[in-house]
Amino acid sequence: MTDVDRQILDFERSWWQQRGSKEDAIVANFGLTPVRYYQRLNQVLDTPEAVAYAPTVVNRLRRIRGGRSQRTRP
Repeated sequence: MTDVDRQILDFERSWWQQRGSKEDAIVANFGLTPVRYYQRLNQVLDTPEAVAYAPTVVNRLRRIRGGRSQRTRP
């Protein structure tokens, strides 16, 4: 897991405390488009290193991601 991956998990833990939109904060903090950020976040969530680093954040985001995929299935 890279330093940026850890920063992404740290950001997910605390982004709601920042002013403005999450998308604006993503661009400002990481220089990534929101689409690219979420692609990378999803890759990070699937690693055991992410679970070891931030288990609460990773498990919460996995639950959210799982709920969304279940709602989109016919």
